[in-house]
Amino acid sequence: MDLPTLWFALAITCWVLFFVLEGFDFGVGVLASALGRDDHERGAGVSTIGPVWDGNEVWLVAAVGVTFAAFPDWYAALMSGLYLPFVLILLVLAARGVALEFRGKGGTEAFRRWCDGVLAASSLLVAALWGAVLGVLATGLALGADGEVVGGGLSRSLAPLVSGPALLGAALGVGAALLQGATFLGLRTTGPLRPRARTAALVTLVPVAVLVALVAPVGLVAVAVVGALVALRREVLAFAAASVAVALGVVAVLAAHLPVVLPSTLDPAFSLTVAGAAASPGALELITIAAVVVLPGVVAYQAFSYWVFRRRVASERVAS
Repeated sequence: MDLPTLWFALAITCWVLFFVLEGFDFGVGVLASALGRDDHERGAGVSTIGPVWDGNEVWLVAAVGVTFAAFPDWYAALMSGLYLPFVLILLVLAARGVALEFRGKGGTEAFRRWCDGVLAASSLLVAALWGAVLGVLATGLALGADGEVVGGGLSRSLAPLVSGPALLGAALGVGAALLQGATFLGLRTTGPLRPRARTAALVTLVPVAVLVALVAPVGLVAVAVVGALVALRREVLAFAAASVAVALGVVAVLAAHLPVVLPSTLDPAFSLTVAGAAASPGALELITIAAVVVLPGVVAYQAFSYWVFRRRVASERVAS
């Protein structure tokens, strides 16, 4: 395997890890408010992601960093053609982080309720935006012969977001996040939140199944597996199946046109390929050395954090 192919596989891996780990993170952010009946229950829902949400976002930094370092032309086309969605994503992620960090620092229930509202709204919006971006990537951008996005101004960045694939991707992004979040809450809580999360997962399956059928009917098998596992109360397997479904969807989008990494909607000859978008051989060799040193430590640290915080969170009130 040559270095460009190796680094493309690594880039996909980083993006998959981000979308899988942040997928349930976004879903919990929405569902904690929707399923929690009081301040204690909402706090229990948020507590399931409290120790890990910021670590999950490390994979966004890793994915963007790998894309930039290994495939600068691909990175440049993405940032140029979709700069407005990416700016919105960063702003919403910032608001979401503030809500998560400050929720436990307010002394009143009203303040915590306000933070829960910001968390739910930002989680929903960022899931929709990421889904729309993936929908656009599945069809490509208006790349010219020089590999740059044709057009200028806000219209160049806004137009892809209101296309059919983007809207379908946004709906799928929200649905997938809710499904992952519901199965995660069922896995990580006790008390009243647990059965409500199971019910939410079953309810979410219906629209997700319809949307998946519009994209790839074969994906209904994965959705059916998740539904069966939820119904049988196999919470670990249900969450794992939902996560695998998200991972396969991301891989399908990013690798659907190989060796093309970003199709041109103007002319297939203008599309960016793995070899054409890759950095120089010397640069790839240098970042390979850095990756060997850094990435194992990141994986080990995150695995350890999940192991430490593996216990369920009680959503029922415990008598003193």
